[in-house]
Amino acid sequence: MNIQTKRVYDPAEKIDGNRVLVDRVWPRGLSKEKVQADLWLKDAAPSTALRKWFAHDRSRWEAFKERYFAELKDQPEVLATLSELARKGPITLLFSARDARCNQAVALKAFLESILVHDGSLK
Repeated sequence: MNIQTKRVYDPAEKIDGNRVLVDRVWPRGLSKEKVQADLWLKDAAPSTALRKWFAHDRSRWEAFKERYFAELKDQPEVLATLSELARKGPITLLFSARDARCNQAVALKAFLESILVHDGSLK
């Protein structure tokens, strides 16, 4: 299983595999052609309330992840979609945040890796 994260503003590469946009809001100023997302999973993004509460404040990172993971557990369709994609090959979770280390795509990657067993199926 190969899951990576990438800023939506970075160029697409063949090694990206399936490119999945995991922002609730479309990235400002970018066309569909520029983003080159194979799928836009709005429901994989944190709720608007959680996103606004976090506001990319690194002091809230751990609490954000806990709250976000709780939200993800209520999204079985999203998890099934991402699990299926991960079984088929590499996936890249696209995000538009400036902070490349503390954002929903990084948290989602960690969550997926924690619930997917080696063969790519849900635990």
